[in-house]
Amino acid sequence: MKELIASTRRLVESLSHLEFTAPVDCVYQPLEYAWKPHQRYLERFGNSHKRVVFLGMNPGPFGMAQTGVPFGEIAAVRDWMGINEPVGKPALEHSKRPIEGFQCERSEVSGRRLWGLFADRFGSAEAFFKDHFVLNYCPLVWMSATGANLTPDKLRTTEMAPVEDACLKHLGEVITLLRPEFLIGVGGFAEERLRRAAKACGNTAHIGRILHPSPASPAANRGWAEAASRQLTVIGVW
Repeated sequence: MKELIASTRRLVESLSHLEFTAPVDCVYQPLEYAWKPHQRYLERFGNSHKRVVFLGMNPGPFGMAQTGVPFGEIAAVRDWMGINEPVGKPALEHSKRPIEGFQCERSEVSGRRLWGLFADRFGSAEAFFKDHFVLNYCPLVWMSATGANLTPDKLRTTEMAPVEDACLKHLGEVITLLRPEFLIGVGGFAEERLRRAAKACGNTAHIGRILHPSPASPAANRGWAEAASRQLTVIGVW
């Protein structure tokens, strides 16, 4: 859908000139330096209405930060989705978080778990994306001086306000374009943003959540795929 690409470009522009203070030391915008693989992702898999839309929070350092694809664990994006486009560099690169694109040898555990579940259940990427889609609420990566990942709740409320405005507007546009029956947050933060965006755009999809697959979550380390599958079955998605 050309409208989806256009909406994403507006989001990028809205976020491109924002500035952040401590504890933020460095900000990456994958939708700028990794636009080519992200555009390919939208063109191949976001070109139709969807029954289910999954929403994550923001990019991980070894996933979308490297590949431009939500939860973009490299093997899943390259081998399962068949996306392997050139990736550039952020304007300011942290020495402890280099962007190596598809040459990065680190694995994003959350992405490996999420896409692994979908691959196990649906087989091919084409079968999954026929009725499902995955996106992130915010495309920015924030890092402290040590290179540690900073989640949105760690930032100043005043500095996050324009980020929230732009991301909620974009999310509402995506929901309107894809017309899903189910909106599923990957974690509580994403579910709450889905509720805000759906209310604002008048969407009546069923909203729920699944456990976030992060290895920082003890519950996710005790059989995440099984837990997420049970949740999706109870919600009525699967």
